[in-house]
Amino acid sequence: MNQEIAQSVSRNAAHQKKVPCFSDYVFRALWIVPAVALLIVLIFLALGHIHLSDTLSHFLLALGYSGCIALPSMLLLTWVSIRYTARFPRLILVIRTLLLLLTATVGALAAGVLFQIVGIIPRGEYWGEFRSSYPFCVVITLVIGLSISSYETMRYQLQEATLELSARQVEQERAKKLLAEARLSSLESRIHPHFLFNTLNSIASLIPTDPQRAEDTVGRFASLLRFSLNAQHTGLVPLAQELKIVRDYLEIEKTRFSERLRFEIAIPAAMEAAKVPPLALQTLVENCIKHVVARRAQGASIRVAGSMEAGRIRLEVIDDGPGFSLSDLTPEHGLGNLVTRLELLFGDRGQLDVTREAEKTVVRISFPAES
Repeated sequence: MNQEIAQSVSRNAAHQKKVPCFSDYVFRALWIVPAVALLIVLIFLALGHIHLSDTLSHFLLALGYSGCIALPSMLLLTWVSIRYTARFPRLILVIRTLLLLLTATVGALAAGVLFQIVGIIPRGEYWGEFRSSYPFCVVITLVIGLSISSYETMRYQLQEATLELSARQVEQERAKKLLAEARLSSLESRIHPHFLFNTLNSIASLIPTDPQRAEDTVGRFASLLRFSLNAQHTGLVPLAQELKIVRDYLEIEKTRFSERLRFEIAIPAAMEAAKVPPLALQTLVENCIKHVVARRAQGASIRVAGSMEAGRIRLEVIDDGPGFSLSDLTPEHGLGNLVTRLELLFGDRGQLDVTREAEKTVVRISFPAES
């Protein structure tokens, strides 16, 4: 399922990047204008010295300035925007302005040389034409160049924001599906034949000797099933609610393993209002029951602890088992699913760690406290 979601994200992003909008065609077409203008001037250059009317001379002057200034400006603006907008977001406007001033100056000088070769400007009037035309070239270049580059920058930023929003929406859907998988996995373990039959056998054995405890076990088992099936658990839940499920689960397993299971819950009452991912702490406890208590004749001692420091919540399950490595986990493993859920909910601020401390295994999850 995770692979299908990732492929869907890639397809959606690729589709949005491949589909051009109307403005893409407009700005691609604008590249043709200065190129055609320069081509017309070159054609007249190829024709040699011919008599030109004042109207045609002014028209060729406009085309020549357009070709010599606009074409390099658009090429260089595109190159600079791609390379330096993200690196220097506060200076990019200054960089573009200096670049446009440079292209306007160099383009105006080049256009004057071209006009003299064509014969539109007499050789003795080169600098006079440059002084009279240069201010207009600078103003027009800055107005058009900065307007187009600013529009294109905002358009691409909007496109990136749209893609990021779309990716976040898909990630949220993925988080919900992973939570559904966790609930289904928890429910599956609840109704797994071994767990179900062992629980029912424990209840049956308690009825003659301790009917009150048998009744309490039935209530805890029902609570576990209800929590696993509750479709509203799509975000975070109070730690007190998660602790109730953990206690219910441990008490049910206690009827099965008896003295082989020894547990302690040492979480401050002040933390019970903190919001945690549902079934997160229960997953840690269940992993310990399955892989330590159930596999050792002497059972295991489990301690559930928690703390809140510097705006972060830390929950840990400590046992006296041999330990394991996170590298051995697969995405289908309960802890592997939990790692992915923490990543989707908190990014790199959500962590799961496994350490050995004082010959005990400590499985710890930490994530930011909800503000």
